[in-house]
Amino acid sequence: MRQRMRWWKVLGLAGLAGVAASGVVIARAERRRRAYTPEEIRQRLLERHAQAGDAAKPGDPA
Repeated sequence: MRQRMRWWKVLGLAGLAGVAASGVVIARAERRRRAYTPEEIRQRLLERHAQAGDAAKPGDPA
């Protein structure tokens, strides 16, 4: 019985560590996302839009 309880504790601690690690990853990505100025975001969106428009024109029969 003791061995079974130990496995559940290890599994629970591993789950908590996973949740904490994913929170760190999300926080880091959020900081990186907020580091852009509005002008940089606008420029990147315009570039993406131009690329998407160029990719759709040549073979788009519709």
